[in-house]
Amino acid sequence: MTTFWLSTVILTIAGFAFIALPLFRKQNFDDDARRDELNKAFYKDRLEELEDETDAGVVVDQDDLIVDLKQSLLEDIPADEKKIGSFTISPMTVFGSSALLLAVISYATYSVFGSLDKVSHWQNINEQLPALTQKLMSPEQDSLSEDELKDLKLALRTRLHYQPDDAQGWLLLGRIALADRDADTATGAMEKAHNLDPKDPDVRLGYAQSLMMSDNEAQQQFARSILIGLLQDDYVDLRVYSLLAFNAYQRGNYEESIRFWRTMQKLIGPDDSRYSMLNRSIENAEKMLGKAVTTTSVPITITVDQNVQLPEQGVLVVSIHDANGTPIPVAAARYPIGTFPRTVVLDDANVMMDGQSISQLDSLIVKARIDTDGNVTTKEGDWYGESQAVKMGDQVALVIDKQY
Repeated sequence: MTTFWLSTVILTIAGFAFIALPLFRKQNFDDDARRDELNKAFYKDRLEELEDETDAGVVVDQDDLIVDLKQSLLEDIPADEKKIGSFTISPMTVFGSSALLLAVISYATYSVFGSLDKVSHWQNINEQLPALTQKLMSPEQDSLSEDELKDLKLALRTRLHYQPDDAQGWLLLGRIALADRDADTATGAMEKAHNLDPKDPDVRLGYAQSLMMSDNEAQQQFARSILIGLLQDDYVDLRVYSLLAFNAYQRGNYEESIRFWRTMQKLIGPDDSRYSMLNRSIENAEKMLGKAVTTTSVPITITVDQNVQLPEQGVLVVSIHDANGTPIPVAAARYPIGTFPRTVVLDDANVMMDGQSISQLDSLIVKARIDTDGNVTTKEGDWYGESQAVKMGDQVALVIDKQY
């Protein structure tokens, strides 16, 4: 705010300079002297004309005309006493009154039409941006009020105007807009963040969330592709499953929505307060479908032994096998290597052959392998692990600790 008022003072001083310049600038000529020279020249020209007219017999009273000419010349020269008695205003008086009038009119006009209160509020919330951001990100503090959310959006917009390459700043603005149900701002901010950092999973999820708010089918399809990509990259976040389930329900694909909701139940467990809410969503989808749907998903926790050296490139291959039958996998999936420990979820969407289902298994074994060359048929040097045989529905965990 100090910078703003300083700039107004500078502009006002510049206005004073424009007033003072014509008042105090030294004239390069003398008006009285120029008038006298002009009168003398006129007097001489008129005398010559009278001489010519007298010689031609046109003028007979030359002396009287010369007297009149001299009288008119004297009348054009102000008397000294008239100059002394005349009223004059000093340039300093004119400058002082004009400068005062300029300052009063300028600041009075701005105070009425310049939205001074809004500018002051804007400047104040810019200074409060760190505190508002900390309050937003701190779960132990009270949530921001509606006015504070609007203030935070305005402050973030101001900062991003000067720092347009801050992907995390655009992400934060998009999240605030999502909380405020401002679809246009959310989509625009998330798109900028995605353009700046398209590989960041949080940015990808935020962009998908904003696109899901749109009524445009093409944008919703793009959002689904982003979310599926996050699942393929093993980005385990309940919001990904929740968004996919809700979108499937809106499209009338109730079986798919049920599959995602049941996967969420597997991840959170029956002790979580959200488990019963997901049950109600599943029951509602089954009611819309007109039948009960049985889907099975298997969450698998994978850890890596400390002796395992993870390659810079490669994939994690996870497969489910019938514990009592053929070693050919019933279901399988590939993931980026990522970090460990981690949890992946396989379901009937990962079955290898039509007609098969994970739910048909009474017991199962899970195998995981870190494929270093991208070719699943070669195993030389690959690290792998295998779970114990477990009954369907039991927790599955394994450790990768062996090498081919």
